[in-house]
Amino acid sequence: MNAIADLLVRYKAIEFGDFTLASGAKSRYYVDVKTAVTHPEFLAAIAQEIAKRYEFDVVAGVAVGGVPLAVATALAAKKPFAIIRAEEKDHGKKNPIIGEVSGKNVLLVEDVTTSGGSALYGIAMLRTAGARADRVVTVVDREQGAESLLKEQDAHLMALVRVSEIL
Repeated sequence: MNAIADLLVRYKAIEFGDFTLASGAKSRYYVDVKTAVTHPEFLAAIAQEIAKRYEFDVVAGVAVGGVPLAVATALAAKKPFAIIRAEEKDHGKKNPIIGEVSGKNVLLVEDVTTSGGSALYGIAMLRTAGARADRVVTVVDREQGAESLLKEQDAHLMALVRVSEIL
């Protein structure tokens, strides 16, 4: 098992029971990376792994799950980050993205991918804002369609851990 998978187990990021996922699908297990990354050791390990493996100008995350990952990775890589709002804003500047991404090579980070909807939304928002965005790094890929959905949009999914490695 890889080091990130070991940390997922150590920080009890996998729970068993009856769950409804963000995609609406039912599952016998839940992957809770959001809670696990509240532990500095786990968050730092993920950030260092992403910063070491991938080249980018800016790292971005969709609120909420991708934001701590993007911030920590930016710190580890000493590069800027961007936040993609999960919902449109009707006040202030109304910008869907916080941070400069236009003309930049942007790496999108996600906590967990299932169907790929959130990742696809992030890629679409980045591209609309003028970013070069064709890669998504997920901490855990549940292996339930995200990779093929992103591929249809000329984007690639890279997983630090596939759920089959830890179940």
